[in-house]
Amino acid sequence: MRENMMLKLSVFMSPTGGHSGGWRHPDAVMDAGYNFDRWVEFARIVERGKLDMMFLADGNGVNGIEDRDLLSRNPVVRPAVIEPICLLSALATHTSRVGLVATATTTYDQPYSVARRYAGLDWVSKGRAGWNVVTTSNANDSQNFSRDEHVEHADRYARADEFVSVVKDLWDSWADDTFTFDKAEGVFLDAEKIRLIEHEGANFKVRGPLNSARPPQGHPVIVVAGASPAAIDLAANHADVIFTVTETKEAAQEFYAKVKAAARAKGRDPDTLKVFPGASIFVGETAEEAEASYRELQELIPDDVGMKMLGKMCGVDLTGYSPEDSLPELPETLGIRSFRNLVADIAQRDGANLRELYQKILPARGHVLIKGSAAQVVDVMEEWYRDKACDGFNLVAPYLPAGLERVVDLVIPELQRRGLFRTEYEGTTLRDSLGLGHVPNPYFEQVQAAE
Repeated sequence: MRENMMLKLSVFMSPTGGHSGGWRHPDAVMDAGYNFDRWVEFARIVERGKLDMMFLADGNGVNGIEDRDLLSRNPVVRPAVIEPICLLSALATHTSRVGLVATATTTYDQPYSVARRYAGLDWVSKGRAGWNVVTTSNANDSQNFSRDEHVEHADRYARADEFVSVVKDLWDSWADDTFTFDKAEGVFLDAEKIRLIEHEGANFKVRGPLNSARPPQGHPVIVVAGASPAAIDLAANHADVIFTVTETKEAAQEFYAKVKAAARAKGRDPDTLKVFPGASIFVGETAEEAEASYRELQELIPDDVGMKMLGKMCGVDLTGYSPEDSLPELPETLGIRSFRNLVADIAQRDGANLRELYQKILPARGHVLIKGSAAQVVDVMEEWYRDKACDGFNLVAPYLPAGLERVVDLVIPELQRRGLFRTEYEGTTLRDSLGLGHVPNPYFEQVQAAE
């Protein structure tokens, strides 16, 4: 076991859970996309489990509007959701320790706007904000932002690197102790502790300063998702956490070593970049109960929905193919390449037909699927952690809220019993929970973090 360190846990929060058939389960809620009360319930379950953070994936459009039939039967694509910063800011008033992380794109947004939104969330939550940096995988989103074509992969990541640098610089445009509030002397703030960033780069020209005090954490936690060399480089430059898709422990170990080496090459302590593979959890009081729950949900994915979802993830049109057919050759895509590559690898390795592929991929969305009793699930999690395949997991519950409650009520106590997970939060901020600490401002003399 790694000395003085514990497993870290995020939970991926989709309004209908992670399994494509999960919304059809008799116990599943279906209206969380726009029902705030549901999210209060979910957030309190996550915080009861002492998890590090809850993560809201988000997009810039209705993903799948071109296929109305699939859209009508597959809410996992999040056809309608509350804007995440609005949602998490509201949830901050109903929670006190759990981290609140949401997606914002660097492709169709501006650094100043993102910097201000996440600084605001960090203040409202008293230091629990996190930003999941994405470059937008859905090509059709471009049409919501006055573009006819999506930005090329390499160009998106070059823009992302500059974008994140500008955001961090804006957060550092104020010292932690800028505001003096000296009534006797009539001095509200120390004007010498505000700086213009005067950034001029290939993609952005930003004067600054940000019209927000420096965030309580210094910088909200930065998360990057992806497995490409460009994503790893972006994470090594800027991220505190990287989310990834790895189906086997061996692949996860290879990715873990690659990420840690990339961080070290940037002059960073590798422990400051946490690796979180996704893990879809099916847990029961017994292994038989977990297997029955899994099989029940698998039966709720019709063949045509499964085929269309698989095609969408791979960037290929499977119209006219039979579920018994083999996967055709996959084209290059501007979307999520890690999913496409994973599907192709599984098809080649296992000789799986299209039905077998979607039944394998959709329950876990390409992540490792862990099922069984609490002891069996934790055996796998402990093995991955012990063998340096991860620093933690981004957990996916198959449906909500019961799938999440099973994780909190069965898996977390077993992790705690083995000394792998906290019994109480270590501090008040997300950085405290992740063992990262407040980010010092390189432009001003270090002072105690803002209260």
